[in-house]
Amino acid sequence: MMRALRPDSFEVRRDELRELVRRSREVVLLAAVTGVATGLGVRGFEYLVDEMYTRVLAAPLWWGATAPAIGLVVAALTLRFAGGGASPATSDEYLRAFHDPAYRLRPRHLAARIGAAIATLGSGGALGLEGPSLYGGSALGAMIQRRLPKPFRGSDHRTLLVAGAAAGVAAIFKAPATGAIFALEVPYRDDMARRMLLPALVASASGYLTFVTLSDTTPLLSVGEFSISSFQLIDLLGALLVGIMCAIGARAFAKLMRIAKGFSLRAMPLRLTVSSISMIALYFLSRELTGLPLSLGAGYEVFREWLFVERDIAIWLLIAVFLIRCLASAFTTAGGGVGGVFIPLVVGGGLVGRGIAEVIHPDRAPLYTLLGIAAFLGAGYRVPLAAVMFVAETTGKPNFVVPALFAAVAAELVMGDQSITAFQRRPGSD
Repeated sequence: MMRALRPDSFEVRRDELRELVRRSREVVLLAAVTGVATGLGVRGFEYLVDEMYTRVLAAPLWWGATAPAIGLVVAALTLRFAGGGASPATSDEYLRAFHDPAYRLRPRHLAARIGAAIATLGSGGALGLEGPSLYGGSALGAMIQRRLPKPFRGSDHRTLLVAGAAAGVAAIFKAPATGAIFALEVPYRDDMARRMLLPALVASASGYLTFVTLSDTTPLLSVGEFSISSFQLIDLLGALLVGIMCAIGARAFAKLMRIAKGFSLRAMPLRLTVSSISMIALYFLSRELTGLPLSLGAGYEVFREWLFVERDIAIWLLIAVFLIRCLASAFTTAGGGVGGVFIPLVVGGGLVGRGIAEVIHPDRAPLYTLLGIAAFLGAGYRVPLAAVMFVAETTGKPNFVVPALFAAVAAELVMGDQSITAFQRRPGSD
């Protein structure tokens, strides 16, 4: 009797709901598998880069000066012959695939770009490991989704693409929340790809757990002794100033990187010659000014061996190192090097924040350094939420989220329509 009173549409909708639940479970499971596979790949990638880079730092002076140039040559040859002329782009490839369903991330290009990234970064190129990690994870996720179409009938083509990207960033930074938020936030300006939230979170967590199981859980930018236990109201005004100055710096850096990407399209002998000579000069200049090879590598040494160690740093020296780091990243890009600009933005922000602290509040220099990281990174990539989360996770100092948000929002407003990448889109433009 009751069954006869039920409308036929109820049975149809119940079947649809069951199918949706079943498919969602399969998607989550595949997102976890993608995260584990990405975590393993990123750990192997980081190990090879670290092994090479450690030897460069321990080598004689002449080798440290010339190693980045040699790395650029190897990267260029790898992309041309192994990759069939593939570009050095990594994060931009993720954004292209995100916005264009017909654009495929091919295995041959993946292998060539990762090989070129190892050559670039292992030899001391001034770019970050996160670009290849994000690209590698997204390519892996996209390949898995293409080969397993049944669970994804009617699903978004970007589901595992985003999941893999989130896992790559989460693993390399040992920051699961940052990985998920960045992968969702970076495709658009002023918006997020919210429909892929659950797969991104699952993949990010599994990628992070896989990576730290094979390494450790030490925060990436551990500050060490940090005497400031809380922020004051005056720090909120300082955060606004940091945000404004970082946005100005991020706009200039974004323009510099666009010029560098354009120059990387020139003939190989010209771009390699110009970039190599310039990077050698920057290496000797940084050693002359600071006694450290701060022009080399992703830039973690700028924090660990300088900003978080030295108590008093002259303003002119901070400006000089800021210019050295920006130019080193630009010349690495101009030479066709493969790597990310996430960490170069982090380093630039740390230097700007420390410079402002030296002027207005030297006793709170570590705090302003962290605020600079959030503001510069958030402005450059237009990812304020991911930038604030990155600071909280990689420093182990979540109690400064509020002033970091002030700095990131101020930077976002001043940044305008500018971005470090040309492949971001406005919401609703897909």
